[in-house]
Amino acid sequence: MSDCIFCKIAKGEIPSNKVYEDDQVLCFKDLDPQAPVHVLMIPKKHLDSLSAAAEEDAALLSHMLLKIKDVAKELELDNGYRVVINTGEDGGQSVKHLHMHLLGKRSMNWPPG
Repeated sequence: MSDCIFCKIAKGEIPSNKVYEDDQVLCFKDLDPQAPVHVLMIPKKHLDSLSAAAEEDAALLSHMLLKIKDVAKELELDNGYRVVINTGEDGGQSVKHLHMHLLGKRSMNWPPG
């Protein structure tokens, strides 16, 4: 999508503080961190949200989960971390491009929000 900010970040049109990148995903530091460690992982393929994912996206979604685990290890989140996927307006999704939040280095409360 030409007007999607995360698509522009994935293409390198907008700079980001990259943590990890491969041919399918990009992980970068959140500009408004909600924890001492707060990074976003996005697929390079545009998907509006998790609700927009189809069976053909199963390998991509699996790849994202496995890579977010690897990023957590690299960021030394040995004491635990939280992975969040906000979906839709009521779910708190602010950018209409599927993304995972990885938060760590502080105790997380429950229930969130």
